[in-house]
Amino acid sequence: MDLTASRFARLARTAGRAALDLVLPPLCLKCRTPVAEPQSTCGKCWAELRFLAPPHCAQCGLPFPHDLGEGVKCAACIARPPAFALARAALAYDDASRDLILGFKHGDRLEPVPLFARWMVSAGRDVLDGADLLVPVPLHWRRLVARRYNQAAELAHAIARRTGTPVEANLLTRTKRTRSQGEMVSARQRMRNVAGAFALAPSQRSKLEGRRVVVVDDVLTTGATLGACTKVLLRNGAASVSLITLARVVRPLRLDL
Repeated sequence: MDLTASRFARLARTAGRAALDLVLPPLCLKCRTPVAEPQSTCGKCWAELRFLAPPHCAQCGLPFPHDLGEGVKCAACIARPPAFALARAALAYDDASRDLILGFKHGDRLEPVPLFARWMVSAGRDVLDGADLLVPVPLHWRRLVARRYNQAAELAHAIARRTGTPVEANLLTRTKRTRSQGEMVSARQRMRNVAGAFALAPSQRSKLEGRRVVVVDDVLTTGATLGACTKVLLRNGAASVSLITLARVVRPLRLDL
């Protein structure tokens, strides 16, 4: 395409975008007020979101109130070293982010996925650099039919489009239909709930052996679900497993991974 044709194509896209905005103006993904750019948030909602960045635990990414130095781990990771290599999240899961995330998870709101992926890639550069595979946490087939999409797989594919890291969405399977983790009161209940719930799909070991895997999910709460996935992947030959989530509950977590 020559320079003139390229300039014309850009002008055509700009004109088309302006015409579309007149008919369907872009709205804030959280509060639905008009915004300048599609797939974005307004200034007020942006300011309310708590984005996670250093200083944080070198392993699990738990935010620290002060910079404690490079490579410092939180008390939970020191006391019980997790099986995962690294864990990172883009947002704190709190009152400001809850509606945005639950709308995506349960309300068929898929339009924020490209924005979520951009946030996750930014927050998880050290997790994603050198990764061989992205593996979304699977849903049980009955829940997938009811929900119509796997939110973790949507995030994984969007991250793949930004990084080029391939997705293996069928590597893990959910072998039993568990109760929603949101119904569990304690971390111990959550761990019991997902015990034995995941397995490597038949004939998939060759795709996994010796690979550096990143498990993708929407929210890290106690780490029970991600921990169960991590153990299955490591048992079946993964060289390392790291985690990346859209959000995490921010409190001193005991991540029994």
